[in-house]
Amino acid sequence: MQHVSALAQDWPAEPQSVPVRAKERIQAIDVLRGLALFGVLMVNLVTVFRVSIFQQFLPQAADVSVLDHLANGFVATFLESKMISLFSLLFGVGLAIQFERLSGNDARMLLLLRRLLVLLAFGLIHICLLWNGDILTEYALIGLIAVPFLFVPNRGLAVSALLLFVLFASLSSLLPSGFWPTQEWLRQQVADANHVYATGGFTDVLNFRLQEIGAILQLLIYISPRTLGLFLVGMLVWRTGTLRRPEMHKRALVCVAILGTSTGSLLTFFDEMGSNPISGAFLHWISWAIPLGPVFVSFGYASIVLLLFAFTPARHVLGIFAPLGRMAFTNYILQSLIFGWIFYGYGLGYFGRLGAAEAFLLGLIVYVAQVLASKWWLGHYRFGPIEWLWRTLMYGMRQPMTLPKG
Repeated sequence: MQHVSALAQDWPAEPQSVPVRAKERIQAIDVLRGLALFGVLMVNLVTVFRVSIFQQFLPQAADVSVLDHLANGFVATFLESKMISLFSLLFGVGLAIQFERLSGNDARMLLLLRRLLVLLAFGLIHICLLWNGDILTEYALIGLIAVPFLFVPNRGLAVSALLLFVLFASLSSLLPSGFWPTQEWLRQQVADANHVYATGGFTDVLNFRLQEIGAILQLLIYISPRTLGLFLVGMLVWRTGTLRRPEMHKRALVCVAILGTSTGSLLTFFDEMGSNPISGAFLHWISWAIPLGPVFVSFGYASIVLLLFAFTPARHVLGIFAPLGRMAFTNYILQSLIFGWIFYGYGLGYFGRLGAAEAFLLGLIVYVAQVLASKWWLGHYRFGPIEWLWRTLMYGMRQPMTLPKG
């Protein structure tokens, strides 16, 4: 299940709540967030928005077209779980930035807690009224758990993250057999979703969405150790100065880029091989680490983007995605509004009617439109609308929105 969101923005919140100047931002973070939003959008659209969130746990239909098969394969191989892991890491980076920039403010902890509680309110509204694939609620709750780790030294963060990743990798064998829904329940839920979401009015869709939340909560509980671990890694990345001074960490970035992508890709490959008898003994030995494949790949992706942005002319192309990354929260909510209208019965009712390839093309169109719209918006305003509201509620005072003239 993919969701959006490492949406904790890296606005350096100064004691006087003065908006950060554009030249003080670390553009690479915005670029990473903008690119990650593309991956999360595609995963959400192909596997969740157009069909039931539980469809992915049932066997794939045999009559899938070649284009749909390619779209599903691309999403599963290169994006699924990788981009949400990158977003989680960036959320941890955002927490560390806020903690550091508020260091001179006596109300630092109050502001951080208020920031997360406001995010929780946004998440609950989003999951109830717009889309139950929401990740904001989990990010807010796990963020509250992560706050005490902001006081933990680097070694403690590293050890804690490692233990959380080991716990996540081991969960499949630790959870009781009745934790996951049965295949019969999944098939019935998918059938009901195909009817209600495609034909129901707003109230029908709302009631069914609320009914599904209990089962979705199980998925969120399952990934919570991974989410918290990635938050801690993000804090550690910020503290090391890798994002501020990549030239001082070039060798480390190259190593992570190579090892992360290669190790993660191998684990993903082994996972897809399943019960191949040729590799059965080896898979049995390494199977515990397979769930961590996407985490390694996300580290590799982040390092590759940082290297390209810091040391090659590709920075000029990658910079295109920065405005969208600065407005990731707004764009995330906007995607739910757009796709809710397209797929649900109170709109066009295309739920369950589009193939993966068609959904992928639709996602590309929406993403390009958001890239262009974000660039235009930030040419006139300091923040995206939701980012502005989040910041205003965090500080309890209206924040400046328009850019200074001249």
